[in-house]
Amino acid sequence: MRLVFAGTPDAAVPTLRRLAASDHDVVAVVTRTDAPLGRKRVLTPSPVAQAAGELGIPTIKADRLDDAATGAIGAFAPDLGVIVAYGGLVREPLLSLPGHGWINLHFSLLPRWRGAAPVQRALIAGDAETGAAVFQLVPALDAGDVFAQLRIPTPEGVTAGELLADLAVRGADLVSEVVDGIAAGTAQARAQTGEPTHAAKLGLEDGRIRWREPREAVLSRVRGVTPEPGAHTTLDGARLKVLAAAPAPAGAERLSPGELALVGRDVHAGTATDPIVLETVQPAGKGAMRAPDWWRGMRAEGRVVAE
Repeated sequence: MRLVFAGTPDAAVPTLRRLAASDHDVVAVVTRTDAPLGRKRVLTPSPVAQAAGELGIPTIKADRLDDAATGAIGAFAPDLGVIVAYGGLVREPLLSLPGHGWINLHFSLLPRWRGAAPVQRALIAGDAETGAAVFQLVPALDAGDVFAQLRIPTPEGVTAGELLADLAVRGADLVSEVVDGIAAGTAQARAQTGEPTHAAKLGLEDGRIRWREPREAVLSRVRGVTPEPGAHTTLDGARLKVLAAAPAPAGAERLSPGELALVGRDVHAGTATDPIVLETVQPAGKGAMRAPDWWRGMRAEGRVVAE
């Protein structure tokens, strides 16, 4: 089949590369326009645009799939559209332009966590199981019939960035199998079942640590917002980023919520239940560092309280 692929971030690249290596023809790639990155705000092509360039695939750069983008895509006469984290909505008439419509790789067990941040929301919620789904794109958000789904136990201690990278690779094979099935006429999609939940895009406030929550909830939030938007707390009016944390050893002294103390060689932080260990932190205006090094540099006497 003639495929058009739409995607933008790193998580979409494994699927693009997998399809480009298949028996199908990726005739065009659609991705968002170059974005300013780094302190110098240098305009930089998206990871998908860079991969498409390496693969020699024509690229359409558009921040909205409007009439102009629809016309450009239509010129390639695709049989099927494949979308992975493009960052925009596909509406009519583009939705029906390919003969087989569009399929979407979504990083959740639909209908749980429909929306922009499924991996992050699943980790924050402490879901014991996660996965990915390939479904038929329809006008309603992430509501189409599902062709294939994979389930995995949520790895212990995994961050959102790590889990997304893993699911991106696993999901690429899932998409490839569905595309082959659609081409062969054997693919079957089934309606989603269960109660939908919404995975709203994360904001900076979602990364604020709620020290009055139980330990597991605190750790789930830290992992779910790493690397973006990042976990943080406030100490003496300044923001302290928490880049990595872990449960304190069994039997560790309980601390008040938000209370920080040096226990042996580790920095412990209190929650509503048992404490956690701060492993890597980043003070305002400084680089990442081991939490004990930060503590010694702060020259704290006794215990301090974060908010």
